[in-house]
Amino acid sequence: MKHLLLALAIAAPLSALAQTENLVQYAHPLVGTAKMGHTYPGATVPFGSVQLSPDTDTLSYEQDGKYNPGIYSYCAGYQYADKTIVGFSHTHFSGTGHSDLGDFLVMPTTGPLQLNPGTADRPQSGYRSAYSHQTEVAEPAYYKVRLADHDILAELTATTRVGIHQYTFPKADDAHVILDLMAGIYNYPDKNVWTFVRVENDSLVTGYRQTAGWGRTRTVYFALSFSKPFKKYGSRNYDKKEAYRGFWGRFDQAHNWPDLAGRQLRLHFDFGSTQAGDKIKLKMALSPVSTAGALANLRAEAPGWSFEDYKRQGQAQWQQELSKITITSPRRVDKENFYTAMYHAFTGTTIYQDVDGQYRGLDQNTHTAKDFINYTSFSLWDTYRALHPLYNLVQPKRNSDMAQSMLAHFDQSAEHMLPVWAHYANENWCMIGYHSVPVLCDAIVLGNAPFDQNHALDACVTTARQRWYDGLGMYMDKGYVPEDKNGASVSKTLEYAFDDYCIAQAAQKLGRADIEKEFRQRATNWQNVYDARIGFMRPRSNDGSFRAKFDVLTTSDPGYIEGNAWNYSLYVPHDPAGLIAKMGGSKRFVPHLDSLFTMNLPDKFFAETEDITRDGIIGNYVHGNEPAHHVAYLYNWTAQPWKTQPRIRMILNKMYHQGPDGLGGNDDCGQMSAWYIFSALGFYPVAPASGEYALGSPAVHSAVLQLGNGKTFTVTAKNQSEKNVYVQSVKLNGKLLTRPFLPVSEVRQGGTLEFVMGGKPAKK
Repeated sequence: MKHLLLALAIAAPLSALAQTENLVQYAHPLVGTAKMGHTYPGATVPFGSVQLSPDTDTLSYEQDGKYNPGIYSYCAGYQYADKTIVGFSHTHFSGTGHSDLGDFLVMPTTGPLQLNPGTADRPQSGYRSAYSHQTEVAEPAYYKVRLADHDILAELTATTRVGIHQYTFPKADDAHVILDLMAGIYNYPDKNVWTFVRVENDSLVTGYRQTAGWGRTRTVYFALSFSKPFKKYGSRNYDKKEAYRGFWGRFDQAHNWPDLAGRQLRLHFDFGSTQAGDKIKLKMALSPVSTAGALANLRAEAPGWSFEDYKRQGQAQWQQELSKITITSPRRVDKENFYTAMYHAFTGTTIYQDVDGQYRGLDQNTHTAKDFINYTSFSLWDTYRALHPLYNLVQPKRNSDMAQSMLAHFDQSAEHMLPVWAHYANENWCMIGYHSVPVLCDAIVLGNAPFDQNHALDACVTTARQRWYDGLGMYMDKGYVPEDKNGASVSKTLEYAFDDYCIAQAAQKLGRADIEKEFRQRATNWQNVYDARIGFMRPRSNDGSFRAKFDVLTTSDPGYIEGNAWNYSLYVPHDPAGLIAKMGGSKRFVPHLDSLFTMNLPDKFFAETEDITRDGIIGNYVHGNEPAHHVAYLYNWTAQPWKTQPRIRMILNKMYHQGPDGLGGNDDCGQMSAWYIFSALGFYPVAPASGEYALGSPAVHSAVLQLGNGKTFTVTAKNQSEKNVYVQSVKLNGKLLTRPFLPVSEVRQGGTLEFVMGGKPAKK
């Protein structure tokens, strides 16, 4: 009865959606699982702490004492081209260029017990299994596959904090479930710092593991419950021999021993013989705080054993979140691309607290989130551009909670810094800049900051004045980062300047004139790395001279990170008009921008850059990586704004499609997908915190956005077709727009945006 009441309570708020189209059918988790996509196809709910998904190989991050480049293909643990599945682990990143996680891998098996995973070319040598994509089904909140070597049908679903497994066994003499606590993503032999397991009874196991990877001090607790009692269990400790191991050696810990600890543990739970169709179900609850927290999460979210109920509830949650934007289009592919993008946008950033609000903080102490939900996995170098502006529009409460999570990070930081790239109570320091700043400032500027806004601004200012951080002191003194003192100097200078602009915007909103003046001036520092003699941003040395050896095409040239001078020279999102003026005005800038999309970038110029492949390139425009995501919209600041429109539609068609290789690059925790969502709607946040969207060319026929405040914003596109990519006119709430820009504040108030489309540019 308790389980039925829980199902009804979850389903009740969705009654208003009962008559709407089933949007879950259009979202495809397998998109982006091949090549550079790095997404995972498994079961999760929106923003869920658990991402229960198959892992297809066990490569080591380390090979012969060096970085193993092959590991890059396994950022999400799954590669579509692989022929075997090692098991199903409970935590995964979605579309990142570096990785971690892969916690608590579970694998059901039959036959003689095998505790080694085996190899891809000889899966029978271990517990892994061959599989076929023909038996694979991936939907939001549901994954299914047949493990061919064991003839087991594996099905997965999830709640926010609990992964739920259902394994249908064949007739077999020996049925096992393996729990591999050594497995992980971006794994290496010494990644596990410690693992602890308690077998509480014949159907409940608790424990934790601490790892030292991308998150150098990451601890995850679990509670594992079985639907039927196991008959016996055992373990194997693969630790290397150490000088001191205490007095535990007197006990047989390999068989039915309930209290286990070590760095390298694998466990097995044996269920004896099975009949065809017998089901063994598992529930694995996670906690950042304790095994008691994991048990509380389990009891609160998954008290019963009806797999179908949990699947139905998870997909109902997805229907609710996907319905934040409902679109119309006569082409099914448009809906599939759009709702797959929505799916990815709502999986990257995840809830990081127990049901009682407790979470592990950056200081490694236990904290309780008050008046907000704590989130983690902030890939901010990517997501500040479009993902957080999307959240600010259709997920305003969540975005506010994420901003408060960033402030909690700042308050707990020994370095007094806002997050750079944060996950699981760790700061990874990955990538450049400190792009919590645009997220916080955008929320302040748009009036979506129900927290201490002056404290948030002070946190931004404190972060921006940390002289020790990544060339920032030299940037403050010289107005640029010198390349001979600190690498990727042009990229850093440009990104610092944009963050400075955001601080100035927030200071203006809050009436902090002194702060606004300081950072408005700092925001002009982009000019200090512009070389007017060649028309590109160029690295400068400490003595002020521009770097002599310089190639504007190569993506591995000093001065830049994950991009070349061509793309980065267009990165002044807060002052496109100033950039265009520097580059000779509209008459010279437009042909320059045209050539970006039409020239050829030979493979040799990005061969050494993992994050850039041919799939994500149009001409020399690199859509597969983030620094150029705003570039097609820059025509709006020229005398030929209509040129933005066919470029946007071209990118939408070339960079996004169905299939495992359906993304032109890493999704990067939802940024690539957020670009699609905004652009398909017809507008884009070129400069978060500016208060404006730049107009493009809508791909949908109509859309209704739920703004989270009881208001809706409706987009319509008359005369819409694949050929009619040019905007003839635009009306906002019935008023004709005379500029290709849209005030964000007016969008957030609700209303209508009416495009009239045509086959030729409306040059007047």
